[in-house]
Amino acid sequence: MSTTVEAASPFAGESFAEGVSRRLKLSGLSIAYVLLAVPALVLLCVLTTALGVAIVGVGMVLLLMFVPLNRHLANVHRHLSGRILGVKIEEPYMPTEAVSGFGLLRRWMNDPARWRDWAWTWMSATVGWALSWIAFGIGLGVIWFAIYPFIFAITPDGVFDVNYGLFKIDTQAESFFEWTWSLLMLGLWWKVMPVLMRWRAELDRSLLSPSRETLERRVAEVSASRTETIDHSAAELRRIERDLHDGAQARLVALGMNLGLAEEMLATDPEGAAALLAEARGVTTSALGDLRSVVRGIHPPVLADRGLAGAIQALALDMSFPVSVLITLPGRPPAPVESAVYFATNELLANIGKHAGATRAVVEVSHVDGMLTVRVEDDGRGGAEASNGSGLAGVARRLSAFDGTMDVSSPAEGPTVITLEVPCELSSPKTSPSSGTA
Repeated sequence: MSTTVEAASPFAGESFAEGVSRRLKLSGLSIAYVLLAVPALVLLCVLTTALGVAIVGVGMVLLLMFVPLNRHLANVHRHLSGRILGVKIEEPYMPTEAVSGFGLLRRWMNDPARWRDWAWTWMSATVGWALSWIAFGIGLGVIWFAIYPFIFAITPDGVFDVNYGLFKIDTQAESFFEWTWSLLMLGLWWKVMPVLMRWRAELDRSLLSPSRETLERRVAEVSASRTETIDHSAAELRRIERDLHDGAQARLVALGMNLGLAEEMLATDPEGAAALLAEARGVTTSALGDLRSVVRGIHPPVLADRGLAGAIQALALDMSFPVSVLITLPGRPPAPVESAVYFATNELLANIGKHAGATRAVVEVSHVDGMLTVRVEDDGRGGAEASNGSGLAGVARRLSAFDGTMDVSSPAEGPTVITLEVPCELSSPKTSPSSGTA
């Protein structure tokens, strides 16, 4: 989620041909607005009724059914209004991935964007509908008066006679006087149509854009996420320093001492020097192993070489129980996102092995509509919670740095389904499907 992004005025510096093309598109959008007012009116009636009877079960059920539909309709208007205004209108809703059922109602009640959506349906079905009809009527008037002589010619006498009081149009020759109205409507269409449609779009924008409270909440979330990321980076640096100091550095110091002793003993005790050199070779191997472990904790080589698909396959192969993997990625995510998702998946599989008592697991990875999704399911005992201090809470914090979310469904006796979602774009159009059972 981000703020509404301004763009250049859609009517600035356009040529005559561009102006005609743009107004034709606006005429088409006015028709779309008129038609969309019908579902808006239906949703308005249903939601208002549901709120009135929300104290009983039927009202809650209606809200669960129709509030998401109202959001989808609002998103359609965000897209249409964004095209007219030359802006991108973002969704301002509070996240709901971690709640379900009637818990959604509580979350929606506390979300100002949902109440603004309801107010928007009132506007869309009244003032917005009227503006759309006026814009549509102007375009329709241009066409009607332009084709009036033809309509007059093919219909029986008297059907389309027009009495203006001072004069009456009742002959074919007089019917061409209606082209005067067509020219007038054409002028209105050229001058007024963009203004009316811009007003209509601005009404949508005023109610459907993120509010100040939403932006302040988003800034707070970004600040908290940044703090978590900085703390995590500092902890990683301390871990690397500790691992190097206690592991590879100590072994390299011992290696240097052994080589020094071997150098002194080489002339007087060749056999002892050979033994020290053999021991030094073993120390070298151990030091290389320590360095590889440190590097693997920073960025696994398999992730760099084979990408996210291959890295998750490698994780599955290391598990002590069967793990089915289905990955369909039309490209590679950005390296930071790829690394975060890899370590998050590693943590989830490790938790299954340690705590779930599962006999099998399934990992599914996909990328649809700009969202990277990882779904991990196991048949263990269930009861997993993303409470503070747990490994799942750490996974959620790791993903939050990328605006990612985690949804946990883990009833008692299982199964446990954890879904990770991270918005990102892929860097390559190449398709890299991978599936199998480890």
